[in-house]
Amino acid sequence: MDISLLKFIPIFSELSENDFQKIARASSKQLYRKDNMILIEEEIGSTMFIILNGRVKISRISEDGREVILSILSEGDFFGEMSILDGETRSANVVTLEDSEILVIRREDFLQMLRDFPQIAINLLKELAHRLRRSDSQIKSLSLQNATGKVASTLLRIADDSGKIHLGQVEIPKLPPQQDLANMAGTSRETISRVIKSLSEKGYLKKIGSKLIIMDYETFRSDFS
Repeated sequence: MDISLLKFIPIFSELSENDFQKIARASSKQLYRKDNMILIEEEIGSTMFIILNGRVKISRISEDGREVILSILSEGDFFGEMSILDGETRSANVVTLEDSEILVIRREDFLQMLRDFPQIAINLLKELAHRLRRSDSQIKSLSLQNATGKVASTLLRIADDSGKIHLGQVEIPKLPPQQDLANMAGTSRETISRVIKSLSEKGYLKKIGSKLIIMDYETFRSDFS
């Protein structure tokens, strides 16, 4: 495997060339096609995954059978770590949104990496803390905000995860399908369409195909977070 790919993965930051060689030997690269189910909720987990390129959605099924999307992950993000760390079953489903190259690491190998490279453990803890804060914010959004606030907060989450900022604007290159946005925001496709149209008419957003631009990120965050 080309170890240069590892240098752009945040949890491996600050490691040496020799360290990357060791990690490469303990990992394997796999290609998952679009709409491929990688993990199933409640199954036994023995591997963790790091996205080299592509996107996946993390979701659960509610008691009434609806899909609830918890997060959309992209290049450099990881998943499956909870089962690796606590030995319990998977907590969510993971499905590819597009063709994706994924780094796969077995549980025993990853636990050994944490022992050999403390910086990985530190980076892992930082990311888990960030996700916990984001989850708290998401719960607040879904429980307290109106429809417009829920949709806007969902767009902000996606912008923070995968947006590209330039001169105060944030571009989301590939906005998820409306049903996925609805599953993230806890609302309907019709509400997603109506709110995005309304926010575009008010000058907050500009949509070009699957690309969405937040015209003034700071103002948008200030008004809807």
